[in-house]
Amino acid sequence: MELAEFSLSIGLAAMAGLFIGIEREFTGKSAGLKTNALVALGACVFILLSMQFRGEEFVDITRVLGQVVTGIGFIGAGTILQHGKNVKGLTTAATIWCSAGAGCLAALQMYAELLIICVIIVVINIFFGMLEKKLIRGNRKKDDKKE
Repeated sequence: MELAEFSLSIGLAAMAGLFIGIEREFTGKSAGLKTNALVALGACVFILLSMQFRGEEFVDITRVLGQVVTGIGFIGAGTILQHGKNVKGLTTAATIWCSAGAGCLAALQMYAELLIICVIIVVINIFFGMLEKKLIRGNRKKDDKKE
């Protein structure tokens, strides 16, 4: 792999992670800009490293992809907390997982797909985050009226 291709892939992975993490940062979540950028960057680097062994005998480069998916689960699990009946951090964990996926897309030079997935992730987090807040407020008002 040429240095220019490597630089483009890791640069786009980092930018994708920053873009994905921006909503998490604005809403004050534990995993924001830096975390998502580093997750995307790390996933990209591991995939790029595995691609260096493509075509060699007894090598399955897809195993690294599977390990990225598994390994990111551990980071995501660290963001999930339970407070009584409430569970917090699931969206942040899912966003971290998606950032890793974005990094993998960048490594595979699937740049159009990377753009599409980043936009979808951000739209889901922003739009459905607002919708969720409205629904929670509506449920609280209903609960307050019952008391």
